[in-house]
Amino acid sequence: MIVHNVSIDNDVNEALESAGIHYYTKFTDTLGRGELSEPHLNTEVWPGVNTGTFVVTDDAKAKALMDAVRKLREKLATEGVKAFMWQIEEVT
Repeated sequence: MIVHNVSIDNDVNEALESAGIHYYTKFTDTLGRGELSEPHLNTEVWPGVNTGTFVVTDDAKAKALMDAVRKLREKLATEGVKAFMWQIEEVT
């Protein structure tokens, strides 16, 4: 799962491509508050929204994607991007 500022969606799409990932689900207009960024609550006080990008893939591609997100964080730290990885037991 990648949660990112909507303004860097193209950068996240490029990270997906670079990891060989072609299938994913996006949740647009995702609201939230992170530890290191301003809240994105789509209000007058806290404008902005995030996008959640959800990917289920094999371990090698998952690791490649995590590396690509690390590089994005170095390049665009102030824009906000965070990735989380966990095991999926079953897909039906």
